[in-house]
Amino acid sequence: MDVKLDPSRDDLPLLANTGHILVKHYVLDLDVDFKSQIIEGSIVLFFEPGNRFKKQSSSIEETCQSESNEACKFRMPEPCHNPVTHTSTFSSKMGYDGFSVCGKGVKDTSGKDGNHDNWEQASGISSSKYCCDTGNHGSEDFLLVLDCCDLSVLKVEEVDVAAVPGIEKFARSPTLTVVSEELRNQIIRELVTLPADRWREQLDYYARCSQAPGCGELLFDTDTWSLQIRKTGTQAATDFPHAIRIRYRTKPQGRSVTWTSDQSGRPCVYTMGSPINNRALFPCQEPPVAMSTWQATVRAAASFVVLMSGENSAKPTQLHEGCSSWHYYVTMPMPASTFTIAVGSWAEMKPETCLSNDLATERSLSSSEADFRYVGVCGHMEYPCRFQNASATTQEIIPHRVFAPVCLKGACQETLLRLIPPCLSAAHSVLGTHPFSRLDVLIVPANFPSLGMARPNKEETGCVSDSGSSVIKHGLNPEKAFMQVHYLKGYFLLRFLAKRLGDDTYFSFLRKFVHTFHGQLILSQDFLQMLLENIPEEKRLELSVENIFRDWLESSGIPQPLQRERGAAAACGLARRVSAEVAKWIRVNRRPRKRKRRETEEVFEKLLPDQLVWLLECLLEQKTLKPRTLQSLERTYHLPEQDAEVRHRWCELVVKHRYTKAYKDVERFLQEDQAMGIYLYGELLVGEDARQQQLARRCFELTKEQMDRSSAEVVAEMLF
Repeated sequence: MDVKLDPSRDDLPLLANTGHILVKHYVLDLDVDFKSQIIEGSIVLFFEPGNRFKKQSSSIEETCQSESNEACKFRMPEPCHNPVTHTSTFSSKMGYDGFSVCGKGVKDTSGKDGNHDNWEQASGISSSKYCCDTGNHGSEDFLLVLDCCDLSVLKVEEVDVAAVPGIEKFARSPTLTVVSEELRNQIIRELVTLPADRWREQLDYYARCSQAPGCGELLFDTDTWSLQIRKTGTQAATDFPHAIRIRYRTKPQGRSVTWTSDQSGRPCVYTMGSPINNRALFPCQEPPVAMSTWQATVRAAASFVVLMSGENSAKPTQLHEGCSSWHYYVTMPMPASTFTIAVGSWAEMKPETCLSNDLATERSLSSSEADFRYVGVCGHMEYPCRFQNASATTQEIIPHRVFAPVCLKGACQETLLRLIPPCLSAAHSVLGTHPFSRLDVLIVPANFPSLGMARPNKEETGCVSDSGSSVIKHGLNPEKAFMQVHYLKGYFLLRFLAKRLGDDTYFSFLRKFVHTFHGQLILSQDFLQMLLENIPEEKRLELSVENIFRDWLESSGIPQPLQRERGAAAACGLARRVSAEVAKWIRVNRRPRKRKRRETEEVFEKLLPDQLVWLLECLLEQKTLKPRTLQSLERTYHLPEQDAEVRHRWCELVVKHRYTKAYKDVERFLQEDQAMGIYLYGELLVGEDARQQQLARRCFELTKEQMDRSSAEVVAEMLF
């Protein structure tokens, strides 16, 4: 970051002018270089004018928000040189400028798995020195604004889609016989509006168009949060080039990707749900309303596995010795923030016995379930929807793959692999049709921010401009990622509704809700309104959207309905058992070291992980626990071997009572469970114990370079 941000005032800007023009499809072509920690390549964007497009007269002042508040100055990119090809990067493909050099036609290089081979590098990329006449930069030219941060943009150009062999069938107007801007835009309009059943053909032509030669460089400029592009003389979004190519590279410090090591110590990189989402990975339109599809070809050293949030189970295609290519795509339009990538030396776990039908099982639907299958027309924009596919609706277990660091392969094979099919089956039984055709599961590195992917993408701020730009209030506050109150309240609200309405009514509604709103952007109000409209009057019991918002959203502290249920929850069998165990430990803690001969040993029951969490939380309320009590606790429940939730409470006990023999457990937690460990740093500092503070600083020094950036900022502020 340029300067230290003030969390009390810094909002996250969403500057893309989605009100004027929308990205319908992205084609990414990237090389991953672990030596330089850079992802380099190009992205081609296919546009459709938005509903509110208009000539730009004053939008430059509105959307060009440079740090210095100076007028926007458009420039051409720095001279583009052939990238240096390291033996470890295999970046031999950079730049489609070679088309203008060799002048050859486009040929289809798609392999069997849809992976595109490298184009032969031209003898040189010609860098035209473009002299920009600032005197002609009138404010009437249409300005394309993309959300962009921490990227080095090298070149922006219009793509000559008319040069693609066979593309002429999309030129519907017989009057357009000369290649022109109007013809190229008409081709893209036809391409982006192809019916859903022609999605394979559409993806193929998107790929072909992305490899077409450039037909003119475009003026561009960047500031902290955006990339602005214009074409001289083009005054409306309808006339702006509908296909442009941006050549760029990421920066090692970019806030959308994390370069780190996995649990085996091998290098890896992954996208994180950071406050800025994917704008430091590729220029994009961040507002959720900008729903688009994408396809991506990613090259990396052959020893790496490339995973993405695509619909296909990609397999590597060897390009040349030591380099492989992976190709993924999606056909369901989604916000750009849902694009994810992870590259590392992952090992794939495979089940000992494969399920029939490619790990997919089908069953016949009951009459009540079948009623949901073809009710009305889907409310989303057109795409190949699984909810309209009879075989997909009965598919309980979708194809899935499981990847993990090599050192965790055994544990995952033994424990995780067998849990996924029943989980998928349970989700299908509750919610119905799986919205996606497949699933990849990855065991992420220790520094993955556990709440990062759950961050709200957009808040209702009331200040969305005509162009579509807006802000996320306090979106750059690093502490926001650790504010769990709204997530906890949401969880307990859903639990409260399920209990109030009854499981049958509640789960029946959930299934109907998913079928009604799949593929669409939904607000909490939509969910609650539909819920209340679909339950019998006698079950509403004075529930209303206004009351729920007042009690659960607008009020601080524990909501009143939840407080009333706490007493009832304590009466259940599992809770009573925990209370009995807590009483035993309190008795043990009160006993003197030398016990009377007639005293009997306490016999402790085996507890479930959730019960262990509750037990330790109850014991945290005790003012003093003796070292021998803590030692007995550790041995009785094998606490260092439990899951992270249990170990977190155990570490809190260790810190509170300064149980030095278990400080090693605290150190391990801070290093292996970094996202949750941030709370422990606070506990270590509150007690003002010199040894604990030294422990905190030592662990931070060991992990700060690998730690998630927001976590590191918050911890550093606490420590120094």
